[in-house]
Amino acid sequence: MEEIPQIQQAPYRQQDHQEVSEMLRGLEDNKGRGQGRGGGFSCKRNTFAVAGTDIKVDSWKMQDWDYKKENLPTYARGLFTTKDRKGRPEIVTRGYDKFFNHGEVRETEWRNVETNTRGPYELSVKENGCIIFISGLEDGTLLVCSKHSTGYRADTDVSHAKAGEKWVDKHLASVGKTRQDLSSRLREMNATAVAELCDDDFEEHVLAYDPASAGLYLHGINLNLPEFATYPHQLIDQFADEWGFKKTMYVLKDDIGEVKSFLDGIAETGNYAGRDTEGFVIRCQSKANSGEWHDWFFKYKFDEPYLMYRQWRECTKAVIAGKQAKYKKHKKITEEYLLFARQQLHKNPGLGKAYQANHGIIKMRDDFLASRGLNGADIIRQEQQEGEVSSDAVTKDVILVPAATIGCGKTTVALALCSLFGWGHVQNDNITVKKGKPQAFATACVNALSQSSAMVADRNNHQRRERKQILDDVLRVVPNARMVCLHFVHNNYDEIRQVTRDRVFTRGDNHQTIHTSKGSEEIMGIMEGFMQRFEPVNKEVSPDDGFDLVIDLDVAASSRENLETIVNKMYEEYPKLFDDQDMPSSDDMDSAIQAALNDYTVDLKHEIKGRDDRDRGAKGGKNQNKAPKGGQSIGSAKPKEKKVEYFAVQVPAYQVNSLLEAMFREARPEEAKMYNTLKAQRRVQPEFHVTLIHRAASGQHAGYWAKLNDMHANAAAPTENRAFYIPEPNLGHAKVRFERLVWDDRVMALVVRLSPGEGSTEEWKSVNAVAHVTVGTASPNVKPVESNNLLAKWMQEGSGANGVQQLVVKAGVEIEGTVKGVVQKY
Repeated sequence: MEEIPQIQQAPYRQQDHQEVSEMLRGLEDNKGRGQGRGGGFSCKRNTFAVAGTDIKVDSWKMQDWDYKKENLPTYARGLFTTKDRKGRPEIVTRGYDKFFNHGEVRETEWRNVETNTRGPYELSVKENGCIIFISGLEDGTLLVCSKHSTGYRADTDVSHAKAGEKWVDKHLASVGKTRQDLSSRLREMNATAVAELCDDDFEEHVLAYDPASAGLYLHGINLNLPEFATYPHQLIDQFADEWGFKKTMYVLKDDIGEVKSFLDGIAETGNYAGRDTEGFVIRCQSKANSGEWHDWFFKYKFDEPYLMYRQWRECTKAVIAGKQAKYKKHKKITEEYLLFARQQLHKNPGLGKAYQANHGIIKMRDDFLASRGLNGADIIRQEQQEGEVSSDAVTKDVILVPAATIGCGKTTVALALCSLFGWGHVQNDNITVKKGKPQAFATACVNALSQSSAMVADRNNHQRRERKQILDDVLRVVPNARMVCLHFVHNNYDEIRQVTRDRVFTRGDNHQTIHTSKGSEEIMGIMEGFMQRFEPVNKEVSPDDGFDLVIDLDVAASSRENLETIVNKMYEEYPKLFDDQDMPSSDDMDSAIQAALNDYTVDLKHEIKGRDDRDRGAKGGKNQNKAPKGGQSIGSAKPKEKKVEYFAVQVPAYQVNSLLEAMFREARPEEAKMYNTLKAQRRVQPEFHVTLIHRAASGQHAGYWAKLNDMHANAAAPTENRAFYIPEPNLGHAKVRFERLVWDDRVMALVVRLSPGEGSTEEWKSVNAVAHVTVGTASPNVKPVESNNLLAKWMQEGSGANGVQQLVVKAGVEIEGTVKGVVQKY
């Protein structure tokens, strides 16, 4: 007798408004915060008005790395909330809990998966598009969202959410149903439908979708609850059939051993069911952390040939933009591909413009592969036979380069890594040569590679010139070395000041360059100098584009947390580097950090000097220690002060770049053209500021210039507790509210409004007619000062036919900036 398949029951639980309130309270408490110690996280809220209704929904977003932390209010990645007609909070849209790649975190390591999970294991093919959420509102409106946006914007009809809406209408029409029908059903289910938008006419990714295969692939139905609860695939397919959506391929396995064998086999070709596949999502149940069975996902991504395809895409865009294509992997085949691409671009002048707008990418690649009679898997197999080493096969010659300031914990994590894996460690302060010290440091790093598979180049490398030097000098000798940047992200300077000072003063004299005999004020001055000169790592521009991998670390987190981040990222990128070693347990990492903190002692100490002290020493020669006339010691003498060129409010570049990316992520192609051109040609400013007054305007605004100059002189001068001059001291803080983005074909600028910052009562003002931040200029011949001309034209004529365009900055974005006088370079 044939066995009848078991009919699975749909999960259901209505919302508990008290539970939702507690979740929102936890999110609100961390809204706008930077990452803090003790497992803190950063949360951002954006509010969207739903078109055609009086309903507003809030989107909640956390950083990806925060999802690795314990005891978050929710782990939903993609979360929208609102209040019902009775004023009670409710979840209206709920994505999956953030899930990680196999081996990416401890919970997804195979030995832990084998121990903590149970079947059935549903292995669904990972479609290659963008995620779309579909849910029902109280008034019957169907809400269609992308990951963090509703798409309801007055100034554009093109966004991921809008494209998703159009496909929802197509699918519903195919089965004779309406938006309100779907909204009511999802509302009854207290659920969100999760789909992948795959449409090459809208946006190409890596895998191709022709018109017949384009659409919304339904791959999930989640209950709208703080905790994760989701439908089994059988019921998802039934729902897809009923409502006209496309279905995602999946296979069922009962045993985790079968799962691993199946996935490892597919990984050899990257092809399943006759089609290139980016990977699989594995859905099962886990008892990890809670001890109770709960729905749980992890993914198994195939690195190749998709990394090669992405490399070809970025190289082609560089060629179109007139830039040098940079690549370290798949060298031979990439050179052949680029020759083919250049020929195609020459034959078809319109191809480049379409390619930059993400159209024609897949056709270019497929035409090249067809001309060679190969597919991606064939190429990867040939490379392996010829000995080319991909990142997941690297076994040696890896150099970790910190980008940090004093007190970030770079030496602590370096010592811990060396303790765990026997890697090399070279400290810059142990290089004692008087001439050519940077080159001697690089040579010592290269020599360390002869003794171990990896090493840490322990120097601050806080400025781009230092990073360029170490990259150039190492790669000149070891061209195949893998350079990994440990980027201690400086995104909350007030918090970083407090954390790093606490560490330095707790450590006392156990430091090669900071000694308590200097006094607290002098030490803080030295540290402040490093922070002021810190230049964040930007992987998109030189020299930082020379790093093979950039690992972002949180200065305010413990060294133990940062150690685990480094180990996980390194294992993910270079698994073969650890083949002959056991991966450390949590206790191993605890012990390594404790040894680094407690057992490390300094043998060689140096006096660290500020930038101006070093300049004096270099010029003073034999007489540098002699007292000048009048008997004042050279240590407290005030050097010749450089004149201030302009006063400005400096704002963190990463926050401005994030704002710009958010504004153009869902913009129309014609709107995004100028911004994309600036990015492609690397014409976006590396730093951003609001000019308060320039030296050229000091005559017209003599009183304001004199006031700021006095503030600068008082803050810069040596004091009783600080013997040195600070060239560019902080004068206070200002809040910068971003209101509009304005541009033409020459220059782009953000219109801003200034107000007193944290702890400041000063009313900062710009003498420019319109306070602004220059984003970038079309060429080196266009100077940033042209922003004033652009904004004058915009004020007089508005935007439109005159070639001036504008976008409104939504939700009143406000950033805390630092007021400084910027001195002349020469």
